[in-house]
Amino acid sequence: MSHELVDRFYTGFAAGDAEVMVDCYHTDIRFEDPVFGELRGPDAGDMWRMLCANAADLRIEHEVEAADDVGATVRWTARYTFSATGRPVRNNIVATMKFRDGKIVDHRDEFSLWRWCSQALGLPGKLAGWSPPLQTRVRAMARKGLDRYRAAKGD
Repeated sequence: MSHELVDRFYTGFAAGDAEVMVDCYHTDIRFEDPVFGELRGPDAGDMWRMLCANAADLRIEHEVEAADDVGATVRWTARYTFSATGRPVRNNIVATMKFRDGKIVDHRDEFSLWRWCSQALGLPGKLAGWSPPLQTRVRAMARKGLDRYRAAKGD
């Protein structure tokens, strides 16, 4: 069941279907990544809804490295154009997931924020993407975007 759950999550993402992704999450979901930080419950689902709604040319590939009834490790790649700059991004990510009641209850994505900044922001990201001030600004912009998305949908 766990391998199928992970495949369903990423197949939904590849199809731009955030509702399939959110359906794979437990109501007590805890998500974390270098850009959004920690998100819980509805915030995690709304992040995926926002990303799918804004993704014009998103391509997702995934490979389940290990999966059992407790959790999974997944290597996945997202390719897309970063809308704020029009720059192409290829983000290589390692996800670790934990399961409860047949759903994903903990999901952590790890990737190089400096590498992401270098691609998404160009020269400024390459030169300063390692720095805490720029990383803090990127995180604040991501959270602000999620807040705007949630406000627009009435949450």
